[in-house]
Order: sequence, then C-alpha cells, then structure tokens
Amino acid sequence: MEGKGIPLIGDQFPEMVVQTTHGKMKLPEDLKGKWFILFSHPADFTPVCTTEFYAFQQRYAQFKELNTELVGLSVDQVFSHIKWTEWISDNLHTKIEFPLIADTGAVAETLGLIHPGSPTHTVRAVFFVDPTGKIRAILYYPAELGRNFDEFLRMIKGFQVADAKKVAIPANWPNNELFGDDVIMPPPSNETDAAARRGKEGCLDWWLCHIPLEK
Repeated sequence: MEGKGIPLIGDQFPEMVVQTTHGKMKLPEDLKGKWFILFSHPADFTPVCTTEFYAFQQRYAQFKELNTELVGLSVDQVFSHIKWTEWISDNLHTKIEFPLIADTGAVAETLGLIHPGSPTHTVRAVFFVDPTGKIRAILYYPAELGRNFDEFLRMIKGFQVADAKKVAIPANWPNNELFGDDVIMPPPSNETDAAARRGKEGCLDWWLCHIPLEK
C-alpha cells in the first residue's frame, strides 16, 4: 500500500497477513468466495465496544447464513483480545466465535482507521467486502455512538439481492415507505426502452420503476 491512499469503495481490499485470536490469516485470500465484514473498535475493555461485540455475536449465525464472516480489529495485543473475550464469556455468557485482529498499528494505518486526535486508538469503522475481495461499503462512527448491527444484516442482504437480480435497493428496504419490499429497476439504456416504460405498471415515470422481488 506504500504510496497509495486509504482504500475506497470499489477498490480491492488490501492484501495482508494478520495475527488474530484464531491464528494467522491472509486477507482477503482466506475468505475468498465469502462476504466479510471487517470492523474496528477503539480498544478492548471499553463499554460501548463490549455491547457491540455482544450484539455482533448474537447475530453471528444470521451472518453465516448469508455466507458472511466477521473479523474484528483494534490496536491491542492478542492476550488483551483473549482476556476481553473471556470476560464477555464469563460475565455476559456469550462466547465470541469470530476472530479479532491484534494490530500493531500497521493494519489500521493501511485502512485509514487511526484518528489523528488519538493515535493509539482505532476509530469505529466497518468495511463490507464481497466474495471477490472488492470493498462495497465503508462506514465510520464516532467513539460515543455504538453501531446498528441489524443495518449490517440489511446491507448484506441488499447487496446480495442487487448482485443476483441486477437491481437497486430503495430506502429502508425491505420496508420502503413507497414500494414495500419491491426493488428498483435499473435505468433504461436508450430512448426506446425509456418510452416503453411510460405508463407501465410499477413505473412512476420512465426513470423510476419498481418490481416485486422474485422469491
């Protein structure tokens, strides 16, 4: 990554070898063919992060059903990660089953996760990576605001529907205020196709058409 800026949406996830609580991993190679969510947290043994890890684990089976893996990250050593996840298991009765990257700072620097105001802590960031290793979305959160993990499930489902059906996903899908769980047709590619859509069922205009999602 030397000489390059931080990765952006549409870029390939940077190749890296990382040390995790499950051993060494090659990213994105080891997760090729799967979606994965890499998410950073400021530090172990912090209150908001603890609630986030609990929330992620509660939904882990749902992510796996969507062919999606989870990978955590912070600038903490492996022993700190292990001790913290042990605390979560002992006190919150929830075993963290996904790996946590123990970062010296190199991974966080590569991904643009170090806040200038706090160089020893990673920001709350989330990278959505598809089965080809392409970054599909990046989200950032401030330290005081915990993340919404049901939204992450919705995003993965939306990406998978969009890719499989070649459609777009409306706001708040599958509970869109206008179209319910319908999806948006891609824009017409020429004037003839545009004209054919006028007055067609499901089309508010030639550029705004919705269709039911085939089950």
